[in-house]
Amino acid sequence: MLVAAGAPVALVAGLLRPELWIVALGWMMFVALLVAIDALTGAIPDQADLTVRVPRSAGVGQAFTLDVTARHPKAALPADTHVAIALDQRLQADGRVEAPLGPVDSPGGNDSAGDNGGDGESDGERHARFSLLGDRRGVAKIESGWLRWRGNLGMVWKQAFFPINRDVAITPSTHAVHQDGIRLFMRDAIFGTLAQLRAGEGSEFDRLKEYQPGMDRRAIDWKQSARHNSLLAKEFRTERNNRIVLAIDSGRTMCEPVDGIPKVDRAVSAALLTAFIGLKSNDRISLFSFAGKPQVASGIYSNTRDFGALQRAAARIDYHFEETNYTLGLTTLGASLDHRSLIILFTEFTDPTSAELMLKSAGRLVNRHVILCMVMTDKELDAEIARTPESAGDITRANMAAEMQRDRKITISRLRRMGVHVVEAPHDAMNAKLVDAYLTIKRRNLI
Repeated sequence: MLVAAGAPVALVAGLLRPELWIVALGWMMFVALLVAIDALTGAIPDQADLTVRVPRSAGVGQAFTLDVTARHPKAALPADTHVAIALDQRLQADGRVEAPLGPVDSPGGNDSAGDNGGDGESDGERHARFSLLGDRRGVAKIESGWLRWRGNLGMVWKQAFFPINRDVAITPSTHAVHQDGIRLFMRDAIFGTLAQLRAGEGSEFDRLKEYQPGMDRRAIDWKQSARHNSLLAKEFRTERNNRIVLAIDSGRTMCEPVDGIPKVDRAVSAALLTAFIGLKSNDRISLFSFAGKPQVASGIYSNTRDFGALQRAAARIDYHFEETNYTLGLTTLGASLDHRSLIILFTEFTDPTSAELMLKSAGRLVNRHVILCMVMTDKELDAEIARTPESAGDITRANMAAEMQRDRKITISRLRRMGVHVVEAPHDAMNAKLVDAYLTIKRRNLI
């Protein structure tokens, strides 16, 4: 007990020895000196420079690169230098990208974020490249950047802040227009401005042509054949200058993502492709969008040079997390149409109530206009139905998915019985399916 009681007393007495405090103070001063030397030597943060190169605009759903170059005029940046960029959540879910800086890329170097490409450095510059994807339309901001590296002695972290304040406009994607527009138009050029017309199709008379085996016999003009003493047949062409309205639902259900891209953005891309084909065919194209109330109503365009104006009008279609008012939207659209038109409606219906309202509104339009309804296949419902159940919850979800799928099929069937042309396709096949349906309607002269 005496030893135990005396131990704290001996410890306190040892700590009060002056020589120990002198040694400890010396070590602290030595460490502080090393820290100060490490902070003042090597690359100084205030003298570093950060350059960010980013495109002014990018299509929604299309990847683009953000190039970052860091340099220091008086000292080489260390190999462990990292860069971090704060940006809009349209480009990155957590609003931040980070990667180590490597030597400046040589031609043909790797484009992955933070990958070290090339074998040498240029004036102490270091480089990083980020691959970004704009998943929603709007103006995305590149806000600021940071550089961070260790000192030469490894005692301190050095950090520099750089305001960037750059904007990237995430616009409606025209990838499908560039990739598929010309190909689809040339494939079906018989319905456009070229003279490759199929005999017997369309309603506008084009010319008389000598009858060939395999041509429709109903196209034979017997009077002209008797007059020219040769069997002649009529050739027709599809009428032009039809009024086409691209009506896009931008309500809550259309804002849900499909493979990371909202349905409304996929609808806008498909609408622009159809508009390009229509302008090439000399049809008159206009754009209309609605959600809880009408949102965008563009002018009427009839020339391919007006495609840019149509694209700018499509960029004004915003996301609306409210239920779609089909009654107000489609009634407003119908009141603005003076002549028989083709209305291409991009929408989605998930519950019987909204589907019933859409059916009533479409029924008032279909008596005067041609309606083509474009809906995307719901892969999530199909996956839930096809999944092998492993618990009671899986069975409940499968039953609910099957019921929703049944209601969806009933709605589509009722639309078709009303005379509405319905195209249901996966998102990656909807462009070609929509163009085929549009050209089929023109070929059959239904407008």
